[in-house]
Amino acid sequence: MPRKSMSLTSRFLIWMIDKMQIVANPYMDDKIVTDELPRHGSPQDRGSADAYYQRDYDPHYYVGDSMQSERVEKDDMTVGEIEAYKYGYENEDDRKEW
Repeated sequence: MPRKSMSLTSRFLIWMIDKMQIVANPYMDDKIVTDELPRHGSPQDRGSADAYYQRDYDPHYYVGDSMQSERVEKDDMTVGEIEAYKYGYENEDDRKEW
């Protein structure tokens, strides 16, 4: 149903659900970013960094900045966060030359 024809109550409920999702996951770390750099420490950022530094595939991310905040391991990640890590890992074309 198009939002224009929805009742005010329905539109309000959709708005509230959108807002609650942002509060539950303020960084939206399960979203794949293609038009800008991902958040430093995000699953996509960590996947990209692991590939760049030629480290093993090891899904994880940091709640805040990398190595400055709590690390979240694969077992505690959502499917979307793991997919974001995988995207970063598989789409990093550059490699560190040692």
